[in-house]
Amino acid sequence: MCEVSEPAETRLPNDKTAPGSARAFLREAACEVHHAEVLGEAELLVSELVTNAVLHGAPPITLRVECDGTRLRVSVTDRNSDPAYVRDAGPEDESGRGIRLVDFISDEWGVEPRLGEGKDVWFTIRNGEAAPTP
Repeated sequence: MCEVSEPAETRLPNDKTAPGSARAFLREAACEVHHAEVLGEAELLVSELVTNAVLHGAPPITLRVECDGTRLRVSVTDRNSDPAYVRDAGPEDESGRGIRLVDFISDEWGVEPRLGEGKDVWFTIRNGEAAPTP
């Protein structure tokens, strides 16, 4: 656990304002000591996960932000149990690249089922001072 910041969680609207609300919450909740360097990347990735939750998930949509001193962990929960996955979007496709961005930019990401009540889609990003984990 981080000695500077507590985990924070919020419920997001299930509409087009949700990604902006998620970015604003992330800026407030992210540990200012450990995550200033990775906040831009985290904002992009949280926008992608929240947009997917609005378009393909089911309400309520919840955002959780945590710090362990070396990693920022962000998770988005919705009530649709269908897993998120990397798609192969073609050059003409207007969507389908969000999870690929999460996969490319984050250090880790995954999907965890919530016992028949939806799923958590999460990612972690290490701060610039953290050594990679083996």
